[in-house]
Parts: sequence; C-alpha cells; structure tokens
Amino acid sequence: MIIAQLSDLHCTVPGERAVKRYDTNAALARAVERVNGLRPRPDLVVVTGDIGNGPKPGEYGPAAELLGRLEIPFLPLPGNHDDRQGLREAFGHLGLFPAEGEFLHYEHRVGGLRILALDTVIPMDVPGRLCDARLSWVEARLREDSGPTLVIMHHPPFLVGSGVMDPIRCQGGEAFEMLLRQHGNIAGVLCGHVHRGIAVPFAGTLGFCAPSTGMLLAFDPTPGAPPVWTDDPPGFALHVWEPGVPLRSHVLTV
Repeated sequence: MIIAQLSDLHCTVPGERAVKRYDTNAALARAVERVNGLRPRPDLVVVTGDIGNGPKPGEYGPAAELLGRLEIPFLPLPGNHDDRQGLREAFGHLGLFPAEGEFLHYEHRVGGLRILALDTVIPMDVPGRLCDARLSWVEARLREDSGPTLVIMHHPPFLVGSGVMDPIRCQGGEAFEMLLRQHGNIAGVLCGHVHRGIAVPFAGTLGFCAPSTGMLLAFDPTPGAPPVWTDDPPGFALHVWEPGVPLRSHVLTV
C-alpha cells in the first residue's frame, strides 16, 4: 500500500500570498497534479494540517477545489492555522469529521490498515496539545482493535532538532509515547507543522514530518533561532506500508 502525505498547504484567499511571498495555491495545484500522475498510483492521500493560511474567510474555497482535483481519496485534518468549523463546512461531504464535539478526531480503514486522525489544535495558539481527553480517545481506539494502526496528526509529539519548531511542538508527547508503546501495532506517526522532511525514531516506530507543499523553513538547530523561509523546492512524502514490514518513507520534490 502506498500513502501520499501532503502537509502545510497554507492555501490563501485568491490573489494573496503566504508570508507575502509564496503562491501556495499554485504550489498545491502542482503537487496534486504530481500525485495524480504517480505510477503506481497511491492508494490514499493524507493531508496533515494547516490547510488554510489564516485561518481567514475565503481560504477553504480554493483548498477544497484544489484537493478535490485529487483522483485518489484523501483524509484532511486540522493544524494550528485552521478553523475547525471552516473545515467541517469545506470537507463535511467526505463524511470523516464528527458532526459534533470539540475535536475533529476520526478513524478510517483502508485495506488492512487502520488510520487514526488526531486533532492536536489549541485554538488561537501555535503549539499543539494531547490533553487527557484526546489521549483517552486514542487509548479507547487502540483497545478496540489490535490491528496495524497508522497515526496522523499535525504537531509532532517528538523533538525534531529545530530551534524554531521544537518549542512549538505537541504538548503531552511523553504521555502519548508511553501510550503507543503499550501497543505493538503502531505502523508510524505522520506529522506536519515543521515545513521540512524529518524522520525520528518514536515510540518503537517511525515518527515522520512531511515537507510543506508550498514553503520550506531553513534548517537551524540553534535554540531560539528565528524562522527563515527558503527557496528550497517544496514537496510531499510517500509512505510504503506492508503488513509486518517497517514503514518506508520517501520525500518527493515538486
């Protein structure tokens, strides 16, 4: 099974540019075209947050239209630049998000793999959080089924070695790691947020952050380093999963 991962789309209102520099809508259009043209074609696309750039009214229209061009089923989830209600309205037709409740968690199955999509957002803040309520949801799902499970979320629950992003990672990562280690069925933990492709051993499996489809951060491990946006080519990730085999991940540029 092949899973494509798009992340940190930062779609804007038509005519605007992210950080006054990047045409992220055009970049997403190119990424979607590239994914559609892959052979063999992926079985699924996961979109790990920051679908919008604000959140700001008018951003989810272009995002929904561009993601709607995918010829492969896709699973969206929120990031810190997203609005939960806006996502419900833009992508409710997919039948994934719960109609009610605070969080946009959901479960999806494809082939022999179960995917748990986690909402790590703290409204109006940049870091993420896995609070007791969210951890309880994960624990309940893991107790229900011991089959192979892939976790997708926006904020990484692990250190990635970035002076910019590590301070704004997901709070509660230690408790989350302990929970996952109690189960031997985690195929991987796929994240976004850091705007670079990064792989980290985590909870006895692979922790992976996909690059942004639209704009990449420069690598700087210096604590407190300022964010520096680069002209490095954006891209996406491809993950190859087979039962009983560790997840294999690749980064493709666009």
